[in-house]
Amino acid sequence: MDRRDFLASLPAFPVGSRVLADADVPAIPADPARELPVTGADLGTLFPDLEKIAASNPFALRFPSDRFKTYAEYRAASREKVFEVLSYKPPKVEPKAEVLERVDRGDHVRERVIFSTTPWFRVPGYVLIPKGLKQPAPAIVDLHSHGGMFLFGKEKVSDLGTNHPAMIDYHKKNYGGRPTATALVRRGYVVITIDAFMFGERRVMIDGDRTAGWDRAKYTLDDVRRLNQVCRGKESTIVKGLTLAGATWPGVVFWDDIRTVDYLASRPEVDPKKIGCVGISMGGYRAAYLTALDERIAAGCVVGFMSSVRPMMKAHLDTHSFVHFLPGLHAHLDLPDVSALAAPRALMVQQCKQDRLFPQAGMEESVAKIAAAFKAAGVEKQFDGRYYDEPHHFTPAMQDEAFDWFDSKLKN
Repeated sequence: MDRRDFLASLPAFPVGSRVLADADVPAIPADPARELPVTGADLGTLFPDLEKIAASNPFALRFPSDRFKTYAEYRAASREKVFEVLSYKPPKVEPKAEVLERVDRGDHVRERVIFSTTPWFRVPGYVLIPKGLKQPAPAIVDLHSHGGMFLFGKEKVSDLGTNHPAMIDYHKKNYGGRPTATALVRRGYVVITIDAFMFGERRVMIDGDRTAGWDRAKYTLDDVRRLNQVCRGKESTIVKGLTLAGATWPGVVFWDDIRTVDYLASRPEVDPKKIGCVGISMGGYRAAYLTALDERIAAGCVVGFMSSVRPMMKAHLDTHSFVHFLPGLHAHLDLPDVSALAAPRALMVQQCKQDRLFPQAGMEESVAKIAAAFKAAGVEKQFDGRYYDEPHHFTPAMQDEAFDWFDSKLKN
């Protein structure tokens, strides 16, 4: 029976019949009495159910544990599981990079480049090259943050000389006015930074945004705020779309970051054995996974993104973007378990005690877990966890410590 036949089969409303008044409607059954405690949880009364589910998943992939005799066994099994849940492994392709623009910045040259990470993506980025290099230099992949700013990506960590007003403010609030890619090239590193999927030149533009045009240089601050709001509202949409496409948002982001190392290592200015990565917030999240999954990263620095995940479930869900949630992963590994995959290579974690994005207990537990894994792997000195009495940003003082640490790992 189709819809038309179904409607035709319904009895006609009797002529002259009356609509029941509220008093004539039978009372619906009352819900059973239930205590409604104040939970302080993002999911309110559903939080206890979340805890029960979490308790059934004891992080079987961790180290040290009775399950794995050696760290190498743990690393192989855990890395395989991470790639499995990422649900995204396109064919490897040659970067086939193009240099679209070269700008002399006095002490360095900035190249605007585009290169392939998959058969279907050409990814835009900047490569910053110190002047006067006599031999291949150490290099850094600088991974930009989220910060609610979708309109810009690689520009978040770059001083272009003339910056959009939105970026001047962003640099001040998140990097103490010293964007990291430019600071690193001035210390002698070749630096690359790309636009992550959904940011910068890869942001979403819906039909209603067409009147704004594509050229961000022409955007006013009001344009940036308005278009950012549109992008923010499309986070759940991209997750839905990628799910139907058989992929995940973190999968796309991490794959592009790994393939960025392909291109960076192919550059004649770069020593491929001395590559590091760094990022704050979402950039720290990306740095944790890039260091864990790509053996070519000799030293990774994770800033402002490290916590055991279970303490986050109560009141630190809504503080994070959809990109920070990887379905299926935490049935097997905690976030510090992922970070421990960096061993025996070098890993630094910088955390801010006033960071409202993470619970203090989760931050402390995560560093203890990573330290224990590195110790069990026999490379205790390769991990460095540091705390700063700061809110969620990457201050010049924190940068100096991170960059000194990079020097000790990549310039010797």
